[in-house]
Amino acid sequence: MGLDLPAQPLEKSAAASPYRVLARKYRPQSFGELIGQDAMVRTLGNAIATGRIAHAFLLTGVRGVGKTSTARLVAKALNCIGPDGQGGPTIDPCGVCEPCRAIAEGRHIDVTEMDAASHTGVDDVREIIEAVRYSAVSARFKIYIIDEVHMLSKNAFNALLKTLEEPPAHVKFLFATTEVNKVPVTVLSRCQRFDLRRIPAEALVDHFRRITEIEQVSIEPDALLMIARAAEGSARDGLSLLDQAIAHGGGEVKTEAVRDMLGLADRGRIRRLLSLLLAGDASGSLAELDEAQALGIDPAALLRGLMEQLHAASRAKAGRGGDPLASAEERAASEELGASLGWSQLHRLWQLLLKGLSDVSLAPDPNEAAAMVLLRLVHAADLPDPAALIARLQGQGEGTVTAPTPRAAPPPAAPRAEAPAPQPQATSSLPGSFRDLVSLLEAKGKPLRAVQLTGQVGLIRFAAGDIALKPLQPLGANFARELEADLRAVTGASWQVTLSDGEAEPSLAAQERMEEERARDAILAEPSVAAVLSAFPETKLETVNPKDAQHA
Repeated sequence: MGLDLPAQPLEKSAAASPYRVLARKYRPQSFGELIGQDAMVRTLGNAIATGRIAHAFLLTGVRGVGKTSTARLVAKALNCIGPDGQGGPTIDPCGVCEPCRAIAEGRHIDVTEMDAASHTGVDDVREIIEAVRYSAVSARFKIYIIDEVHMLSKNAFNALLKTLEEPPAHVKFLFATTEVNKVPVTVLSRCQRFDLRRIPAEALVDHFRRITEIEQVSIEPDALLMIARAAEGSARDGLSLLDQAIAHGGGEVKTEAVRDMLGLADRGRIRRLLSLLLAGDASGSLAELDEAQALGIDPAALLRGLMEQLHAASRAKAGRGGDPLASAEERAASEELGASLGWSQLHRLWQLLLKGLSDVSLAPDPNEAAAMVLLRLVHAADLPDPAALIARLQGQGEGTVTAPTPRAAPPPAAPRAEAPAPQPQATSSLPGSFRDLVSLLEAKGKPLRAVQLTGQVGLIRFAAGDIALKPLQPLGANFARELEADLRAVTGASWQVTLSDGEAEPSLAAQERMEEERARDAILAEPSVAAVLSAFPETKLETVNPKDAQHA
């Protein structure tokens, strides 16, 4: 693995130098050690091989994916002279020549690193502008690495523009930022941009495993997986957590210790809680939450664990398999869960958890917010699947509509046994099409809602009690909820409205216009009409409203 300092024998490095944190010790020293950024490395390699080297590069991405490390590697690649001193720019810098070693140690006179967070003013940029006029002292290129470039002031950016657009041939600029949206477009247009991706958990697991082997640290596979997932695609964050876990365990990393350190719930607890929620067991779900709270488990981590379970079940249901890093037992559980839940229920639970995660982060007491989220999930799990409801309405289902997940139902009271269930009566006359539904809204005193559904949305899916729409215009944050309330008022049945960016039909208004155009074209194609238009060229075919014709 690469080190900040020149390579040393592994067995001697710990004793020969003071301790350095893993994130510094294993900073990539070559493009081959840069994990998860293969596309960028390939592009840079081709550019260097063909001599098409841009004068400015912008590296963007979340924290810890290798932006600054990449900038230093580019500086080495452009200035490497090879072990014999005769080499040129290369994607595989030797690491032993004087420019490579000086850049790795941060002492090369022609490679300047500047932290824009602490040097934000125009005076700092003016120093760079003055210095670029002079040739490099000993390197092939004079290179300026500006980290967190979005922190520069507006005046500083403006001062840099001219130099950035037409720098001297011996100067290269390398910018790094986590917030590319704050960089002016005028700067972006003058740079070759590379978006560094989050590093997949599988790649992080392999990377961390190699490091623990070099460090001679014993670590359990599940602990390694937890750290990789908690890193959220950041190698630096993951190495910091690994460092902490090694210190916490005294050189031996156990799964339980990592779970306690991260405030996570074990997967068995998550599956048990999800089963209680789907069974509608409110008391058992809250008891599980209380136990997790007593163990110091973060309520947000608990909700994220539930979301992971639902995501794995959805992937399994779609035929894409579960998490490749999960055990065979976990993948089998995901397949079983996906088979037992309908798509609408999976989507509904996911949206509730997503909203609940936001509530927990904003609430004064996260545990209270988590409890309310679990109660909402219990209620949602008890709702019937729209597909089962439709089957019942069409006479294809059993005598009662039940939730897709089995649960013990209380014995019915005597009066309810004598009276027919009210739900089929309330929904027996539901509109059979989306167009009929819009007409019903207009007839029932909801003209504004009918106008919205006519011209501002496209239909993705329609079934009794379930609509999916694609907004064609801004509709407001509460549109779906308000539409559900209006549909319940005019039909007497519960509806689920989903807004999505999927493929949709044209709006009803657009369909009407297309029908009018087709009818118009058919009329114009009639021989008699064509003859009239030929004889009287100024004749026009007009559409007349019947109401207007009555008053004419």
